[in-house]
Amino acid sequence: MNFAFMAIVLGTILLSCKKEKSNEPECGISMTGLAGSYKLTALQYRATATTAPVDYLSSLDDCEKDDILILKSDGAYNYNDAGTVCTAEGANSHGTWHVTGNTITSDGTFNGTIASYDCKTLVFYKENAIVTGDRMTFTMVKQ
Repeated sequence: MNFAFMAIVLGTILLSCKKEKSNEPECGISMTGLAGSYKLTALQYRATATTAPVDYLSSLDDCEKDDILILKSDGAYNYNDAGTVCTAEGANSHGTWHVTGNTITSDGTFNGTIASYDCKTLVFYKENAIVTGDRMTFTMVKQ
């Protein structure tokens, strides 16, 4: 009797423990994983491989520092001149983007190599951004 009772209890416990599916979206370097709204939080420029990086974000106008980039999983993006508007016309733009491996490309200005992505912060860099041998590193945080 005790054996039968223990077998029923143990069987009930084992069979009732199903792994729940997560409602969290995929998080990785893919179109789906990168999709979301981002704000630029750091921008560093290094003129050569041996020079120290310089804060380039401080050289941007205040109206450029609060803009939002929205990457959609279908390959479309919107760039919104949020907060303080720089110009009334042409402030917002849209286009297409794609990611292959760790390379992000667009028909706009955000193109480069993804250095890291932790589902919240995207860091990518563009080499030869202004002159040959330089590197511009963008840090964007999901909003």
